[in-house]
Amino acid sequence: MTTRTTTGAHSIRTATKKSSTARDERQKALVDVRRALVLDAARKVFFEHGLEGTSIREIAQQAGYTPGAIYSYFANKEEVYGALLGESLERLNERVTAAAGRAKRSPAETARMAGEAFFDFYRENPRDLDLGFYLFQGMQPRGLTPALNEALNARLRDSLQPIQEALQAIGMPAEESLTEVTGLFAYAVGLLVLSHTGRIRMFKQESRGLFCVYLARLVERAKR
Repeated sequence: MTTRTTTGAHSIRTATKKSSTARDERQKALVDVRRALVLDAARKVFFEHGLEGTSIREIAQQAGYTPGAIYSYFANKEEVYGALLGESLERLNERVTAAAGRAKRSPAETARMAGEAFFDFYRENPRDLDLGFYLFQGMQPRGLTPALNEALNARLRDSLQPIQEALQAIGMPAEESLTEVTGLFAYAVGLLVLSHTGRIRMFKQESRGLFCVYLARLVERAKR
């Protein structure tokens, strides 16, 4: 009798634990869906009004929620922005990492494919590039905590790391490779802005072609 009672109690505890786990998983899935809806709504509002012109109330209206519901997921609009930019940077890193992984063992090819993946991500997704500039007013970052700002910056640097490591593998000193990757980033952003605004047409040039030439010359410098 005691054995049966103990076994029965154990079965009840196991069933209760499984039920609780399933309930927690359903709750988490529901939270994830609602959070994704908020981010989708915020993305649309940010693209229409920019960071400074956006309010939590407008995000809530776009999402079909009350402002109070938004605050249950995010403390303020800057935190919403940080989540959007973080998601964008994760997709960027996934693309660059995949491109570097497809390269053969040649570090020159790795540098080329990773660099082109970085450029193509923002060329094909201009609004993701826009996200990176909504934060700035008067050339100074606003709104994000120092910790979140540094975390986002770190993920951006991560996306350029395969290029820097490939240049070093070719033979470029570490300090010089950092300088060159910084220049490549600045050049890429400049070309992308000219391309997305249509200003590059005044030069009768094509942004990707110019970037690929720059990248090829960088690899050649590393070889020398």
